Amino acid sequence: MINNILDFEKPIVELERKIEEMKKLDENLDIKDEIKNLEEKIDHLKKSVYQNLTRWQRVQLARHPQRPYTLDYIYNMTEDFVELHGDRLFRDDKAIVGGLAKLGGEKVMIIGHQKGRDTKSNLYRNFGMPNPEGYRKALRLMKLAEKFNIPVITMLDTPGAYPGLEAEERGQAEAIARNLFEMSKLRVPVIVVIIGEGASGGALGIGVGNRVLMLENTWYSVISPESCSSILWRSWEYKEQAAEALKLTAKDLLELKIIDRIIPEPLGGAHKNQEEMAKILKEVLLEELAALKKIKPDKLVQERIEKFGAMGVYIE
Repeated sequence: MINNILDFEKPIVELERKIEEMKKLDENLDIKDEIKNLEEKIDHLKKSVYQNLTRWQRVQLARHPQRPYTLDYIYNMTEDFVELHGDRLFRDDKAIVGGLAKLGGEKVMIIGHQKGRDTKSNLYRNFGMPNPEGYRKALRLMKLAEKFNIPVITMLDTPGAYPGLEAEERGQAEAIARNLFEMSKLRVPVIVVIIGEGASGGALGIGVGNRVLMLENTWYSVISPESCSSILWRSWEYKEQAAEALKLTAKDLLELKIIDRIIPEPLGGAHKNQEEMAKILKEVLLEELAALKKIKPDKLVQERIEKFGAMGVYIE
């Protein structure tokens, strides 16, 4: 776990370690007041640190290896999940998972990017970078949901679509473009949630919805800070400046009207309490679903097209 401590978290971790050491001391020593004071100091420090994170620090939190991924949310939020596989054209892409489930009694189709937690599982999941068959599998599941009038929920968490030659040969760009076109016309409610990294077309390929939500410590942009830095400065050293310029946090995108809502995370990030984060997200999703289910299919499609058509349009 030591390797998973971010630079700005080190003062907090050091104080927490001091408390653990003090608790192991002789019980005859009266140090309860000192421990209590340290705990209060930690609480104050946590609030100060996590409420004033820079954009780059939020990018780091979004990439935390202990952060919950799509399957974590599915198993913590839903019942009777049945995973569906394959695009019926080439193969099953493990970087995108999806299937039918019940969310608080509501039938839903949940689809999302899936990363691994170690080298072996990351290779199996291709580091959360989908191939064309992943996007085609996602579209197949969305069309299945539409056929049976089931709402669609997508969860975005990818460093980008897989950039390999074989992916391009199998039509990576076409697969993403097809999803954008088809998702805009789905006649069921579609809710998009950015749960980690939302990078470029890799995220947008399953990101067209009536409601776009972002967890508090996530990012969503056409390019990663490192790639932006390498293009503008020919070096990754300026990634923090790039993150500031990109305005890629939930707060930035809410102001720009790219997203509709920010979902709060437990203090310190979603990885600090996965069960609590899943509970918060479940409540928000049920609330959004209840509102969207009252809207007729034609209006759902119209509002979705107008929503994305208005992005980037400014009148002076």
